[in-house]
Amino acid sequence: MRIAVDTNIFSALLSGDEEAVLTMQTALEAAARRGRISVSPAVYAELAAGRSAGAVDEFFAAKGIEVDWEPGEEVWRVAGARFGKYARDRRRQKGDAGPRRILADFLIGAHALHMAGALLTSDTRIFASYFPELRIISPQEHGT
Repeated sequence: MRIAVDTNIFSALLSGDEEAVLTMQTALEAAARRGRISVSPAVYAELAAGRSAGAVDEFFAAKGIEVDWEPGEEVWRVAGARFGKYARDRRRQKGDAGPRRILADFLIGAHALHMAGALLTSDTRIFASYFPELRIISPQEHGT
């Protein structure tokens, strides 16, 4: 089984916050025991935006994480369709619609849906809403 990982897991892991690091490290290790870990190019780009690509490459190599550089046409089509649905839903909402999402979130979800069996993310609500057929794994499932 392949498990895709969202950017927020790595961001928390690299944050230096002891509790967050422990939670995410435990979750990432549990996912690695269940299968191969992969990320979409969007996750790679988001991480590389805050540090050097070399540092991201070294981190991924040390953890045995693969980047699926060519996710394919279906991932792009699904991401566009789900992002469009989200945008329409958001325009219809009254009051606080929560944090604004970007296309990268939907590329991450579509990648997980088509190229992995599950997505490890701390942002379970948006993925559960727009990718209901995707198995979502919360880091809190593994405890610390």
